[in-house]
Amino acid sequence: MSHILLSPMTWALLWMAAAWLTWTRARAWWRAMLVVVGTAIVLLCAPVGANRLIRAVESSVPASARCTAADAASPIVVLAGGLQDEPRAQDDYIALTPSSWRRLRGGVELWRRASPVSMTIAGGGPFAISEAAVLGRLAQDWGVPAQWLHEETRSTTTWESAMALRGTLPPRVRVVSSATHLPRARVAFEAAGFTPCMVASDSLYVPMGSVGYFLPQLSAMQKTQIALYEALGVASYRWKARGAGARR
Repeated sequence: MSHILLSPMTWALLWMAAAWLTWTRARAWWRAMLVVVGTAIVLLCAPVGANRLIRAVESSVPASARCTAADAASPIVVLAGGLQDEPRAQDDYIALTPSSWRRLRGGVELWRRASPVSMTIAGGGPFAISEAAVLGRLAQDWGVPAQWLHEETRSTTTWESAMALRGTLPPRVRVVSSATHLPRARVAFEAAGFTPCMVASDSLYVPMGSVGYFLPQLSAMQKTQIALYEALGVASYRWKARGAGARR
């Protein structure tokens, strides 16, 4: 349901219905508002608006929260990015979403840069074989020895992943995820008592290019939906964190 409500296409359909039903007898201020809202929807359906939203979300993690060379000895936590199909075995890598591939690649590259440290892959999922189990096998194929790998396989959300790892890792951890997901992950891990530093495995932001940057595109609509979902997720997690703090 949230994906439908956050989709610019849903807003466009509602706008067209409102304009069709009210335009002929509407007052000037209502027509002006319809024009403004319609323009905003068009921009959010185009790369120019979608990428501005993505950049706003991704840049909400301050530089002080980014990992530095001083964090090279801190454990790594890779947050799974989901499954697109039920895995038939632990090496059924095609079941992973592109986001999961990119996040694990970012974690493995980070692991290779310094002396070996533990890498925890977090993510359960709805199937008998967890996301973490599939990603853990793939990490071994990419050269991370099994003795350095740990899997958290019960969580179904980022919040649950952070809470499940409490007491199993030191306070300072390097959290690897996509740039759009890092703000929400940071709130969750801080609420769980960690002092995380964040590492972006990839970014959805694309700088301005050709004239197509101003034309509505399906990929732009998807970006807008992702950005709004993550922004609402950050707000929700902050509310949960305040509630958890008040109960302590």
